[in-house]
Amino acid sequence: MKFERKFPSFLSLVLIALLVQLAAAQNPPPSDSKPQTPQTTSVQQTRITIEVSGGEKEVPVENASVYVKFIEQHAIKKDKKLEINVKTNQDGVAHVPDTPFGRALIQVVADGWKTYGRWYDINDPKQIIKIHLERPPKWY
Repeated sequence: MKFERKFPSFLSLVLIALLVQLAAAQNPPPSDSKPQTPQTTSVQQTRITIEVSGGEKEVPVENASVYVKFIEQHAIKKDKKLEINVKTNQDGVAHVPDTPFGRALIQVVADGWKTYGRWYDINDPKQIIKIHLERPPKWY
């Protein structure tokens, strides 16, 4: 009778021991080689070149203010809105460094020209964006 009472508890102990051995067999022991370090996901930065021209003759527009606005997305925190302001040189070219990939709003303001603004997808590390400005309408 004693054996019949203790047999279920003995059987459960044996089953638990077998399950522990099976679980240990599924996980291979660590190798002696160097442990692999996790790869860090770095945000790739770009350098945008913006070429601003205007009029029918496609003349370069110098000293135009170029505003580049983009949203830096965060998984946990609130998204951060960033803005970079640059001016064009004598050739009508403005360089915007360290712009992340994604969507960016580019606005151009210059004296004597219509204000320009449009969303662009930044997907190339050395992207060139050509912008053509028009003269404002004449007011009589």
